[in-house]
Parts: sequence; C-alpha cells; structure tokens
Amino acid sequence: MIVHGRASSSNVQAVMWGLTELGLTAERRDVGGRFKGTDTPAYRRMNPMGLVPVLEDGDLVLFESAAILRYLVGRPGADGLAAGPRDDMWAEWAKTTLARAFTEPVFWAYYRTPAADRDMDAVHAALARFEGFLSMAMAERGARPWITGDQLGLADIWVGHLLYRYFSLDLPRAVPEGSQAYYDALTQRPAYRDHVMVDYTELKGRLVF
Repeated sequence: MIVHGRASSSNVQAVMWGLTELGLTAERRDVGGRFKGTDTPAYRRMNPMGLVPVLEDGDLVLFESAAILRYLVGRPGADGLAAGPRDDMWAEWAKTTLARAFTEPVFWAYYRTPAADRDMDAVHAALARFEGFLSMAMAERGARPWITGDQLGLADIWVGHLLYRYFSLDLPRAVPEGSQAYYDALTQRPAYRDHVMVDYTELKGRLVF
C-alpha cells in the first residue's frame, strides 16, 4: 500500500496512525504543502480535489481520510481497532463536528495565520466551543479507557489525532475533565507517537495546503 501525503497533515496522520494500529504497513510518500505535487495530472486522476491523503492498494485508489480508514478496518487481515456501529457513529461525529471545530477556527486561525492577521477573540471563542465538544466525547468515554469501550477504535483516531496540537499550542486551555488522562494514554502508544506527535512548525504562518 502507498499513502500519498505529507507527515504534517492531520488527515494523513489519522490514516497512518489507524493503519499502523491495524497491523498494516504502507509506504508514505511526501506530497502536498512544501512538497507540492498535488496539481499534477497524475495526482488529480487519483484525487480531483488535489488534497491529501490518497491511498493506493493495488488497483484500488481512495481519497477522503474517513473513507480510507473505514476501508482499512474492513480489509482482510486487519485487526486492532473497534469499528462497530456505535464506534462508527462517534467516529463520524468526531470527523465532521469535533475536527471541524478545531482545525480551521483554532489551528488555522491561530497557528497557520500570520500573527498580525489573527483574530484572537474569534480563536478563543472557537477554542471554547471545541472544548465543549471534547467534553461530550469524554462524557461518552466515562471511566472506560477509550471512547466507546475497552478497545481503541475509529472514534479514538478521530478524537485523538487532534489532541497533540490541542495540548501543544501556546493557547490558554480549559481542559475538559478526563481529557488529560485520555491524551496521556494515547501518548503511550508507539503508533500515536510515530504518526501524530509530529513536528508541525513548517506550517506556522502558512495559509496554504
């Protein structure tokens, strides 16, 4: 398998982390951002949007990170991530609601925007909104180790891949109850350290893909 996408892309990180937890391996190729390559005819045939990641598995080509992960979970021989209906529900929520509340209004608006152009009132308001959503995920988790039970699942990929940036950004945080312990548990997983806890300084002040 081949994953096209730069290591500092959060969606590439989610795919690579999930793939590794499933016991699968893939060659990751640097594409996008400072590596460019998403505007070539060959790449646009794989993903007409010109975004990362793209997965090649033999003759199969997939884009959209959530679709890629759902495919990988169902691939023969893949094991290691919970993916039942409830986990899929929370994974969908985390991808479409939680991540959307963080990536553009917090991470892009703060870290990827030049300091002179930042609207810090909007950033702080967005961060508080994100923390409200994160508290919902922690309420679902309760006393269990992972979001929907005793096994790491797709929901954890979509919640957890945001937390390295959440906890490492130089912003004041009102950390929802349970979030720090949950994050600490994630950081003990080698696949999380390898694919999510990635230096993102190349993105500072860069409003480009």
